Amino acid sequence: MAVNFERHTLSNGLRVLAHRDPTTPMAAFNLLYDVGARDEHPDRTGFAHLFEHLMFEGSVHIPDYDVRLQRAGGENNAFTTNDITNYYLTLPAVNLETAFWLESDRMLGLALSEEKLETQKNVVVEEYRQSYLNQPYGDAWLLLRPLAWQRHPYRWATIGKSIDHIRQARLEQVRDFFRDYYHPGNAILAVAGQVDPQHVFRLAETWFGDIPPGKRPGRVLPAEAPVIRQRRLRVERDVPSTQLYLAFHTCGRGDKDFFPADLLSDILASGESARFARRLVRGRKLVGEAHAYLTGSLDPGLFLVQATLHREAAFGAVEEAIWEELQALSEEPVGGQELQKVKNKVEAAHTFAESHVLAKAINLAYYELMGDAGLLNRQMEAYARVRPEDIQQQAKSLFRREGAAILHYAARETVNG
Repeated sequence: MAVNFERHTLSNGLRVLAHRDPTTPMAAFNLLYDVGARDEHPDRTGFAHLFEHLMFEGSVHIPDYDVRLQRAGGENNAFTTNDITNYYLTLPAVNLETAFWLESDRMLGLALSEEKLETQKNVVVEEYRQSYLNQPYGDAWLLLRPLAWQRHPYRWATIGKSIDHIRQARLEQVRDFFRDYYHPGNAILAVAGQVDPQHVFRLAETWFGDIPPGKRPGRVLPAEAPVIRQRRLRVERDVPSTQLYLAFHTCGRGDKDFFPADLLSDILASGESARFARRLVRGRKLVGEAHAYLTGSLDPGLFLVQATLHREAAFGAVEEAIWEELQALSEEPVGGQELQKVKNKVEAAHTFAESHVLAKAINLAYYELMGDAGLLNRQMEAYARVRPEDIQQQAKSLFRREGAAILHYAARETVNG
């Protein structure tokens, strides 16, 4: 079912989208800022993620953001990626204006101070320790990114290239980052739920209309050079099992080739009937599990294959078995039934996701950033048009041995391979 919406742009550049959903008494308010880790200076990384934390320190006029929202029956959260920083909240639709009040004040005047900056720097440093250093396989992506990317800023994670960049962050730098990116001209607001679009637009004008527009920063990112030589890295860690990661450069989220590439990942690894599960897990019993997925980033991203080896399996044998599966897809088209099955799964997942009002708000804002929120309603048509020969062509293009970045993440006890 289509997600119908109306669009309005304020004079200061804020793009506002509204979707009426009469099936829920709730409203979802999603504010997307067009800034992510890719926009950071190579010597000052982790700032976008740090700002996600700083935004919950309160604004000049409303120091107790969470308390005010909870009194209105709401809850909130946020996330940062390499492409965007996204803040969202849900609350009863009758209290929608509270969301406009809270978020507009954060955009207009975030309460920045040395004390609050130090507090959140410590929080991020601890998150780095807990999520990346003290978790099994936690540093895998920290290793894989610079192995796969040499130029593009996707080569560092949202936590940053070095945690020292956060430790050394100065208040003046943080204020500059806020001024450059946190303003109406660099934001998209999407509201979904039991709302009248015209009422949403009036609230937007009331609460956001007087905020200065700001200047959208120019974005000129270094393009990744074509990969002509395989890159390998082997590390040993105290983990339960050895893992294998193969990364291949692929298109960005807005490219037409994204759809066959996405279905290709599902053919390999979506569910118990997928090729990896049938042939490598249950058939040859080489791995305990195997996954394939796309990063789905706005700029050209990665197609990832990840496998957890059985203790007795040799690393070289597992890698060759995976290459056999990848090459088989490039040598002959998939069957129509196999392709239709993964299309059906994608459609079911899409339908389920869009039944949630918050997902609608998040996706409307994201697709608007991609160029048109209406793309949300055309996704299934794009998947439906994918043919077996499109899958085969994607496999031929993607799965080149010389184009792979391969991470051998070995358990210390492992002696095979």
